[in-house]
Amino acid sequence: MSKIDTVRAAMMQAMKDKDKERKDALSLLLSALKSKQIDKRADLTEEEENAVIFREIKQAQETTPADRVQTIEEAKLRMKVYGEFVPKLMDEDEIRAIIKEVLAELQIDQPTVKDKGRIMKTLMPRVKGKADGGLVNQVLGSFFA
Repeated sequence: MSKIDTVRAAMMQAMKDKDKERKDALSLLLSALKSKQIDKRADLTEEEENAVIFREIKQAQETTPADRVQTIEEAKLRMKVYGEFVPKLMDEDEIRAIIKEVLAELQIDQPTVKDKGRIMKTLMPRVKGKADGGLVNQVLGSFFA
């Protein structure tokens, strides 16, 4: 079952429960997913669906003005609802384990900043959509001498 179907079913349930705020949030998410599907002119892969949801969460975080309480509450609700449809992100230990695998694969014993490009080129496809890029960069930075 695709995320579009899952979100649509959740939106229908919110409508039955008369939960207007949740229904509105799900409607926005469904719209974003459908828009991406139309742009692609094909069904979305799970990674692409997750990327759309992560983008919507990030957008809700960034576009919230600090002085508008109602807008902040709406954004928090949207982020909470959207969070139900994304996979759990990797934590530092899981990222560290994948970095060690990549270093072994690339035969790098003592990584330096010069190796960062090669490491990231191999590492990012493995963690894309599964880990926060900033956290991956931070954990990788701890490996450099």
